[in-house]
Amino acid sequence: MSDQAKDERAPDEVEATEAAAERTEGSIDGDYEALVRLLKENEELKDRALRVAAEMENLRRRTARDVHDARTYAVANFARDMLSVSDNLRRALDAIPAEAKASGDAGFKALIEGVDLTERAMLSALERHGVKKLAPEGEKFDPNFHQAMFEVPNPDVPANTVVQVVQPGYSIGDRVLRPAMVGVAKGGPKLAAAEAPVEPGPVNEQAEKDA
Repeated sequence: MSDQAKDERAPDEVEATEAAAERTEGSIDGDYEALVRLLKENEELKDRALRVAAEMENLRRRTARDVHDARTYAVANFARDMLSVSDNLRRALDAIPAEAKASGDAGFKALIEGVDLTERAMLSALERHGVKKLAPEGEKFDPNFHQAMFEVPNPDVPANTVVQVVQPGYSIGDRVLRPAMVGVAKGGPKLAAAEAPVEPGPVNEQAEKDA
């Protein structure tokens, strides 16, 4: 092939080479843009999957908590009603004069024992279902579980210590079915700042009458 022929074909080859280079460059740019788009979509899908997983975990926890609360507190209203029955049984026992108890009458003694056994069986059944008795004598006053009925001047006991339980309270789980009605010490030594309880509220006269 002569040099002249080569020179004549050179522009065509150059154009073809340039066109091929442009196509290659365009293809690379397109592939890069597609890769960037795919990476972005992947991040969005990953973020969406993480959000769905977090929502499902929160739902699982809420469901587990609701099931736990339902099991724990399902008998709360029933237990509260049964406490009134237990209170009446205790009042009946306390109303029996000591002379009558010591009279030795077999029938009367059996009746007393039957009422006492019924009360203890009822409280035992409630305890098996998570109901706990609150008899906080000697403990620090806790307004979440105790109700102050009166104050007792006693310099030998730290202030706001429960010194008398007028009526025991009951709780189920971490909830109060009925607060313990108590008398608290007044005028004793102050508790340490870290141990100082909340001051008791005003005396509830209506609750005192009910007791």
